[in-house]
Amino acid sequence: MSNRRVTILDGGMGRELERRGAPFKQPEWSALAMMETPEIVKEVHKDFIRSGAGVISTNSYALVPFHIGEDLFQNRGRALAASAGQTAREAVEETQSNTRIAGSIPPLFGSYRADLYQPKRVVEIASPLIEGLGPYVDLWLCETQSLLAEAISVRLLIDRLDDEKKPVWISFTLEDAEVTKEPLLRSGEPVVDAVKAISDLDVEAILFNCCQPEVIGDAIQVTRDKLASLSCLEIEIGAYANAFSPQPKNATANEGLDEIRADLTPSAYLKWAQQWRQKGATLIGGCCGIGPGHIALLTENLKSKKQPVKIGHL
Repeated sequence: MSNRRVTILDGGMGRELERRGAPFKQPEWSALAMMETPEIVKEVHKDFIRSGAGVISTNSYALVPFHIGEDLFQNRGRALAASAGQTAREAVEETQSNTRIAGSIPPLFGSYRADLYQPKRVVEIASPLIEGLGPYVDLWLCETQSLLAEAISVRLLIDRLDDEKKPVWISFTLEDAEVTKEPLLRSGEPVVDAVKAISDLDVEAILFNCCQPEVIGDAIQVTRDKLASLSCLEIEIGAYANAFSPQPKNATANEGLDEIRADLTPSAYLKWAQQWRQKGATLIGGCCGIGPGHIALLTENLKSKKQPVKIGHL
């Protein structure tokens, strides 16, 4: 187990918005609340902060043409990204916390769908997000990456557009619908190959998210072993699973609302997180369906603290 202290991340924004009655449907997903009720987005951020999250992610995950359509993205994409960044910044300031803000750069062509990747459009779609979020965030989180090529392209674009050279985290989503001999990205690429490639790109952390908690432990172990063999132990490892049932290979994130597993209660999720910690993860939070209650329990059990965590509106 790493001697580094654990940093607690936030949980999933979309389902928490739905739970609170914010406008929420497909295909817009969490972008709809960003456009119509940013005050509810802010309250979700604040509750994750109150639950102990040391890092929150901007609500920019669905601000891509795949979710909001080409016309709206062209007309308002950058402004909406800026609004997402500003809303997160206001949440940090209003809670008077030291929580850092991760600029969420989502899969540009649809979650889980490596087959929809269009390399010629990466700059067109990612640039407004990076430019809009830039003034408000402390680090970059390229999350739910299904294939290595997109992760590399976005990471290099950030290097071009971010003059401040903020830290970059890359988070992959794993194949969770079938039993495999080794942990795989949803593209079918081995995790060990992704770790090797990403370790050469000046990243601060490699994470795994938006997949079953059952498949993440092996990926963490493979990542830790590979980083050790490359003498790259300064790169942190992280995990934030979703609470969905296993997703088939042709799944995509805007085909209705996936069922949330009843068995992933806060205490059940904590057991998975403790296993990840034992394997070397130091960045731990939650993805879709993991709420402030889950994060509060992670904080209580995984992070040393001098005072009890204050939890509001849970």
